[in-house]
Amino acid sequence: MRYTEPVYRLPKPLRRHILHFEVEIEDAVAAFAGELAGGARVLDAGAGEGQYAGHFARQKYCGVDLAVGDAGWDYSKLDAVADLGALPFGDGVFDAALHIVTIEHLREPGRALAEMARTLKPGGRLLVAAPHEWEVHQAPHDYFRFTRYGLEYLLDGAGLEVIEIRAAGGYFRLLARRLLNGLQFFTGGMRWLGFLPAAILLVPPAVILPLLDGLDREKNFTVGYLCWAKKAAR
Repeated sequence: MRYTEPVYRLPKPLRRHILHFEVEIEDAVAAFAGELAGGARVLDAGAGEGQYAGHFARQKYCGVDLAVGDAGWDYSKLDAVADLGALPFGDGVFDAALHIVTIEHLREPGRALAEMARTLKPGGRLLVAAPHEWEVHQAPHDYFRFTRYGLEYLLDGAGLEVIEIRAAGGYFRLLARRLLNGLQFFTGGMRWLGFLPAAILLVPPAVILPLLDGLDREKNFTVGYLCWAKKAAR
């Protein structure tokens, strides 16, 4: 994800209401960085344009990406261009790692998680954000969607201990998001003539629906998940 579109410049409370998953990710990354000691080495596996680098000003941040996701992105600030399934680092190099909405773009996600685990020190922590209900993006490099059980299986297979897997919103936030997604079909050419009527129809319920999200207690309908895991201490 990149935060250049106008909607991302809205005040944070409004963004949290409309783009709940993205703001949950922002908050999780900020908290993750705040818990790390100064000077800790942090791997951002799938860093893209390095949008989270600023959270790790006190640490030694290392952004790695294969740089094939979006031709319009600026990958020049990466510390390494590499396949996440074959990281160019030794064992136990990093104190922590993050892997944010990138796992769906990997043909072998289990292998990549195992590589992240290998490069973590014993006790090192990993933060993962993964989509569950998300439109196809960065095609053709878009391969998977994940349930909480699939994520637990992959993390466990990589030798990582799951601390928590949390859904970022439930059915009503997901439904609101899908309504807003509908506006994209009313852009370009003559279709712009239908944009305002579509917005009048779709935006009000999309604003109201998140207020009902507390009714979905199981959160089996969700945009995505946030996962915290750690490498076992020796």
